[in-house]
Amino acid sequence: MARTHGARPRGVRLWRWRRNPLRRRSDLVEAWLTLATLVLALLIGAFAGLTAADVVDGSLDDRRERTRPVQAVLVEDARDAPAAPVAEDGDGGVWAKVRWTDPQGTAHTGRAEVAPDSRAGSEVTVWNDTAGRLVSAPPVGAEAGFQVVMAGVTVALATGGLVVLGGWLVRYRLQWRRLAEWEAEWRQVEPSWRKRMTG
Repeated sequence: MARTHGARPRGVRLWRWRRNPLRRRSDLVEAWLTLATLVLALLIGAFAGLTAADVVDGSLDDRRERTRPVQAVLVEDARDAPAAPVAEDGDGGVWAKVRWTDPQGTAHTGRAEVAPDSRAGSEVTVWNDTAGRLVSAPPVGAEAGFQVVMAGVTVALATGGLVVLGGWLVRYRLQWRRLAEWEAEWRQVEPSWRKRMTG
């Protein structure tokens, strides 16, 4: 015969959804709140993430439209460039002085990222904005896709997390209210219960 002494009681799944004499109205409200919070977190998070990804994608498209490649001449050897050899994309480039001419024929100089073994007098491709200023090359391909995906995922997780946090705060308020109701009921029952125990 199997021993039952000391056996742990089994939890009843979805007990808040089932009719039973111990379930209170607040239990059912809490169950619906939990479900609504999860659904809203998924829907709102997904919507916010897709919106953020679309905004970033549009911003990158706009950036690509507002920049153009320009041929420039390296004024100094890249190995003599004073800047540290740290590139924005981590490919080991250096910031060296270059000279280029805008469409109006005006010569400009500035520093652009070039390969560390580039020599003075060699041609390099730099990027200009609509005002003719040097800017970094706009991200394309996998780099652009990574930025779009990361923006979408980050915003989706942050937004979904805020919804879950809001639901948790409301649930905590409900639990606090339920405990207050239990305490009030106990104050009414406790005198008669104490009489029976001491009588």
